[in-house]
Amino acid sequence: MTVLVTGAAGFIGYHVSAALLARGERVIGVDDLNPYYDVALKQARLDRLTGEAGFAFDRLDIAERGALASACGDGGVDRVVHLAAQAGVRYSLEDPFAYERTNVLGQLEVLELCRHLPRCTHLVYASSSSVYGGNTKLPFAEADPVDTPVSLYGATKKSGELMAYAYSRLYGLAMTGLRFFTVYGPWGRPDMAAYIFTKAILAGAPIQLFNRGDMKRDFTYVDDIVAGVLATLDHPPAPAGGAAPYRLYNIGNNRPEPLLRFIEVLEAAIGKKAEVELAPMQPGDVKETFADISAIQRDLGFQPSTPIDEGLPRFVAWFRDYHGV
Repeated sequence: MTVLVTGAAGFIGYHVSAALLARGERVIGVDDLNPYYDVALKQARLDRLTGEAGFAFDRLDIAERGALASACGDGGVDRVVHLAAQAGVRYSLEDPFAYERTNVLGQLEVLELCRHLPRCTHLVYASSSSVYGGNTKLPFAEADPVDTPVSLYGATKKSGELMAYAYSRLYGLAMTGLRFFTVYGPWGRPDMAAYIFTKAILAGAPIQLFNRGDMKRDFTYVDDIVAGVLATLDHPPAPAGGAAPYRLYNIGNNRPEPLLRFIEVLEAAIGKKAEVELAPMQPGDVKETFADISAIQRDLGFQPSTPIDEGLPRFVAWFRDYHGV
């Protein structure tokens, strides 16, 4: 099977690509290596994939008209995992047009590509827990209304869901959207909590805890996310009763952790106390996330198995190795 993976040099994209290659699939990876965060980290991930048999890479902007079609060559792509995105809630306040280009126009380019690929049988694409926005009902469930975004990032990811559903219904394309919940782990993003806090604690620098530390997140280890992505990819939805062949799943740890406990586990893994500064809530943030994963458990047998007590020490070990600390 040949799988196109967008965002292959990204955090989740790298891990998904590696897992696909490990089980013998051919992977066509694409990424624009944009400088939203350290390009050297993206290149280091990519370097680990480049030497693997069955991996091909094309550097491109998914929002550029026709670029994806060129990367796919003769159209021999069987399935697509679309993970490329402009990520980050807070950065959407600084450069909103980057989110419109990648998350909306780029999503449209992927949908158009899949519509014209003769062998493509399933598109799995990344959405986000940020679509739940100002919802106060917990845990967040796929059937909950998502009409109150608190960030442009969340709004663009919801736009992507609506576009995907329309294409699935119009053209009979099998599609599955995955709402990821706070993914962390080795090779993680420098703008995420695990990376920011680990870097600061090791350097003896203060860390800021927003909402004065009164926050919870459904932290999900990357290996659990990859298992869910592959299980989803292997089971395209079928149309039933005239409905579109479309599904939408939460994919999280189903266990919100207080931010202060997250810090305690990190401190234990690092062997050093954090210097903490309490700060007010940031625009675009929410106090708590909590994934109802009953649908993906029922349909695909998904079961996260990595608590932060295991996942954070693994991340710290990777961080020390990668940075030579």
